This record gives sequence, structure tokens and C-alpha cells, in this order.
Amino acid sequence: MHCSISAVALSSPITLPDAEKLDVLRHLDQFRQWHSVDDKRYCLVCGQIVTGKEIQVTGGTLGIGPLALSCPTERCNSISMDWVLPTAEILAIAEKMAAEERSSASASAIPRDSSMPRRRAIVGRGDGAIPTRREKQGIALRLRKLVHFWG
Repeated sequence: MHCSISAVALSSPITLPDAEKLDVLRHLDQFRQWHSVDDKRYCLVCGQIVTGKEIQVTGGTLGIGPLALSCPTERCNSISMDWVLPTAEILAIAEKMAAEERSSASASAIPRDSSMPRRRAIVGRGDGAIPTRREKQGIALRLRKLVHFWG
């Protein structure tokens, strides 16, 4: 039996002048309007605020292939549907959830009486370390549900 495995190389981001990048953002992001490449978005996957200038454009093989947008944050594979406008309300909700998760993690780290039921932390470590991808995805999932609810 003959089996072959092919690997697809990830394409490198394309560098575009601001005017062209804005056109690409407007064309490929069906979820939010772009007024400038300086517009900001909050990534629900990695929890970072990114600008249109930072968003990566890939694809365009030989000038005819499809283009794609992706988050510039290392190891974040989000796309435009994962980015929301960073309103004060969205950022406050994200911070509140992160604080609750840190608090929950801290509570579970406190020495306990063996007769007390064990509490599990939802996510978060409470030690001030950078949240893991899983922790961020938990926050992101809740924010996506919230954004979907608000429509």
C-alpha cells in the first residue's frame, strides 16, 4: 500500500500600502466596518487589541489566489469573525471575567480543611502569570456568546 503525505507551507504575510490594506480589510471583514487602518479590534481568542495595520494579510498566490486576514499575535489563529470593537463595555466585561477567574484560582489554592468540598478553578492561575491559551479561550468563548446575544 502506497501512502503519501503532503505538507502545505504557511504563506507569509503580505506587506501592503495603507490604502490597499484598508481596501482588503473592508472587502474581507464581513463582520465590522473599517474606517481606517488605525481602527482597533479586540481579539476574542488571544485577548489582544490589534489595529488594522497589524492584522496580517496572507494568500494571493501569484496575485490571483484568495486573500485571508489573521490575527498578528503569535500562535493566535483567529480570523475577522473573532474580532470585536473594543468598546469600554466589552473591555470591562473581559476584565471582570479575568478577575473572577483569577479570584477563583486563588480560592482553590488556599489551604483547605479536608472536610470542605474541593473547589475547582474554572480557568486562571491567580499568580500574575500570563494567561494560557486555554484560559484566554474560555474568556473568548464567553465574550463570543455575549456578542452573539447582543447581535
